[in-house]
Amino acid sequence: MTRILPGVLAMAAVVVASNILVQFLLGNWLTWGAFTYPVAFLVTDVMNRVYGPGPARKVVFAGFIVGVIASLIGSQIQLQGDGYTYAAVSLRVAVGSGIAFLTAQLLDVSVFNVLRRFTWWLPPLGSTLVGSAVDTALFFTIAFAASVTIFGPEADAAINWAWETVPFMGVGAMVPLWVSLAFADWLVKLSLALVALVPFRVLVTKLSPDAA
Repeated sequence: MTRILPGVLAMAAVVVASNILVQFLLGNWLTWGAFTYPVAFLVTDVMNRVYGPGPARKVVFAGFIVGVIASLIGSQIQLQGDGYTYAAVSLRVAVGSGIAFLTAQLLDVSVFNVLRRFTWWLPPLGSTLVGSAVDTALFFTIAFAASVTIFGPEADAAINWAWETVPFMGVGAMVPLWVSLAFADWLVKLSLALVALVPFRVLVTKLSPDAA
């Protein structure tokens, strides 16, 4: 456990930071959390390359537990807005976040392992692209899609602002707001997947030169 402790701490820091920064808007389609959350894929991939899929999965589960704790804390924080009180983290958002994180990160580990024997940049890039797509699709569908009704009217009321019909990314066809939010989030993940190749190479070389 000691050898992967830095990975566990890094993943925990990413999850906590993302849970906080997601509360702060950046423009019309993003939050600051969109730029910190993808770092979780970098942490998972570095652990996978250096220590293998088993330890990488342990880091993922540690991040998931931290995420659950953060969501529980957030659900107890009451905010005021437009004349009513609401939880900082709604039930739908918490469930969507947890399912998306665990599914996407474990998929990232599996895809990385399949691509492990190829040139150094393909495993982290390929696994992150696949994991990011699944993460975005699961989170935004579970957390915001009007077609998902299993959480009940109270949970839906906390996120029904995302059902407002607006032009796609401000210029396209009329779609629910959450669709534009999901697309913008996915574009950030794609961009950071490419940028992350540099720190991935540096960290792997430093931690295990033979694995680089």
